[in-house]
Amino acid sequence: MTFMRGLAAEVDAAQALAAAGGAGTYFAVEPWAQGAGWRRASLLVSDPAVLADWVTHARAVIAGRAGIAAAEVSERAAASIVFLGLASRLVSPSLGAAVLGGVVPYLTLDNLWWRPVDGGPVPLAVRGSGPVTGHRVGDAAAAGQLGDAAGGGQLDEAAALLSEGCVQGMAEPVAGAFRALFRLSPLVLRGNIASALAGAAGMLAGSFPDRAETAGQLTARILALGPLRGTGELVQPDASQPRRFLVRRSCCLYYRVPGGGICGDCVLMPEDIRRQQWLTALRG
Repeated sequence: MTFMRGLAAEVDAAQALAAAGGAGTYFAVEPWAQGAGWRRASLLVSDPAVLADWVTHARAVIAGRAGIAAAEVSERAAASIVFLGLASRLVSPSLGAAVLGGVVPYLTLDNLWWRPVDGGPVPLAVRGSGPVTGHRVGDAAAAGQLGDAAGGGQLDEAAALLSEGCVQGMAEPVAGAFRALFRLSPLVLRGNIASALAGAAGMLAGSFPDRAETAGQLTARILALGPLRGTGELVQPDASQPRRFLVRRSCCLYYRVPGGGICGDCVLMPEDIRRQQWLTALRG
């Protein structure tokens, strides 16, 4: 991915990434350290054994919680769930840095590293030949944050950069590896990426209410671009509140997991229950 390099707006992205980390563990990027068990993110695409081991472990964890044998847990469902969590980690730091710091960081599968954990968001670290750089969007330098409705051009620019960098540059190649190994539908995988972005926008809105409008509008623009167009719709159920919720046109297959259920953004969710969940979230 070379679209950011050589641009006049290239800046140090450390401060924007630190701001994003304030939204929670899905947004955090840790310092890389020798001997800490870090693995190159590029292995997620180049080494099928890495994904196979990850999904095998996930099936065992799911089975243990349900009190059943691992063979009773659908491999495809487990793989979809693993990918959804991984996609969330790949897109959240950059989305957060754009919304909170006005910078789209230069993160790729070549400079990101990950570390296996038994549960929760997988840790990410960045390692390169120098500090992490990124693209300063529009005139965001003035306020240190990306503009909202009044700055539609900034939002369009940021959406294009995030679509190219996070979606096409990272999430889609990893999705391709999951598709090849586990025979997952492209519709499911693209829906998972959309769900990851919408979930990140929701977490940003919850942690930084004053940035909810920007997070929602930026995410809607990303979903409208080529790779994710048609995967779902962001809905604003209350015009007086900026928080938006995704209604996706696919399912992550979680309902096939013993003891699982239907996610709030799932195409299978009854509309009346979905809207009640939205109202509860807005009140909370």
